[in-house]
Amino acid sequence: MDKILNGYSVDDATWLYLSLFLTLTVYFRFGRFFSLRNADLLILLAISPGILLVHQGFAAGFVWLFGLSGVLLLRLVFDRYFTRRPRLEQNLNNQGLSFLGIIAFLFLGITAWNLRELPKSTVQTVEAADRLSKRQEAPSRASAPVAGSSEVEKAGQAATVLAMPILKTTQLAATINPSPKASASVSADYAIFAARLTAIIAHLAVALALVCIGRWHFGDQHIGIAMATLYLLLPCTAYDVARVNHVFPAALILWAIAAYRRPAIAGGLMGLACGTLVFPVFLLPLWFAFYDRRGALRFGSALGAAAAVLVGSFVLTSVDIASFRNQTMGAIDWSALSFRDDDSGGFWRPERAAYRIPVFVAFLVAVTVLSFWPAKKTLEHLISHSAAIIVATQFWFPQRGGVYTLWYLPLLLVVVFRPTLSHLLPPDLAKKGTAEQSGGASSSPELAAAVSGGGAPLNSRFR
Repeated sequence: MDKILNGYSVDDATWLYLSLFLTLTVYFRFGRFFSLRNADLLILLAISPGILLVHQGFAAGFVWLFGLSGVLLLRLVFDRYFTRRPRLEQNLNNQGLSFLGIIAFLFLGITAWNLRELPKSTVQTVEAADRLSKRQEAPSRASAPVAGSSEVEKAGQAATVLAMPILKTTQLAATINPSPKASASVSADYAIFAARLTAIIAHLAVALALVCIGRWHFGDQHIGIAMATLYLLLPCTAYDVARVNHVFPAALILWAIAAYRRPAIAGGLMGLACGTLVFPVFLLPLWFAFYDRRGALRFGSALGAAAAVLVGSFVLTSVDIASFRNQTMGAIDWSALSFRDDDSGGFWRPERAAYRIPVFVAFLVAVTVLSFWPAKKTLEHLISHSAAIIVATQFWFPQRGGVYTLWYLPLLLVVVFRPTLSHLLPPDLAKKGTAEQSGGASSSPELAAAVSGGGAPLNSRFR
């Protein structure tokens, strides 16, 4: 803002206050004070102070986020028991929400573009994309950061592949408008431009996915716009706006939810998500259990195809078989699963590191339970259980665990705003139910609605 008004700027704390009052004005239900929507909104707003405390160097921020993660986990696990989902309009009409969302996205984009220092993980992803485009071998894994750094430094190959088209577009613009500077300086400048642009596009992908989920699965575009606008308004989104490697997997998982009726597309997107960071891997048992045999086969085939594409991309940067083997084996950063002492300043300090082992075991038990309970799942279970598993990773993740709110924030918004989705079944099961209905064996309107695309009438989904 100081570029527009000389001497005027908005720091993180001031932005927190402004966003707090604006969010309450638009989304808080003043006529139904004691409602689930208001409780969810207060939990969402409580995330940002914890992030702000962490950024200011206060250890209490990690404790705050750790406790809040526990509240979120309980909320998501028991989401299926909140059967009453009354339709609660926002305090702003559709046109106003759309305008507010566009303005919030512009401010978010300007924030990402004007950052003085980009996160190391984002820069490393763009540098890897540059090497991939030039077919240059990656540096030795021995020089990579180890566990205990202040952020997740190493992203998977999928982030590199997704960033490469943006980098190539930026480089193409550089050739159209050549600069008089030295070529090395030009290359570095446009790499930074590409990193900023990648962050903006990643957040745009999340916002569009929320809008599409609202329109396709909720049957209400207004809800989709409300979810996207709230995502862009929340301060915790702006605080980590340039962490591309955190936004990529969230965007891919959201689009997989949007395309759940097409297991092949969902499988490909989940494969890319697993190729960015390690945490989406823990969602795969749930997704396989969600589909029936045929759906799981298509989902798994697409997942394998995505993995093959990512592994095949190493061929472009490998000079020999040994180089290809080393890059493939080092593609996944397993340091997150190590249980050595962590000195990153997060919740798991060296004196507490031993307690991560039973926490991780409890996490695996929880993943198993959420993946196979209940036996027959609907889209409600897929969304809430996926969000619960991602939130649960915050308890054992060593590198400043608890602060990675962008991993689960978009899915959490879907859970908060969703209507009743018990009629949205796995695609093959829904088709089977419709076939039985057409043959006179079933009279359930929910099964027919699940295949029709729009679902049950809107009013019947808000109770």
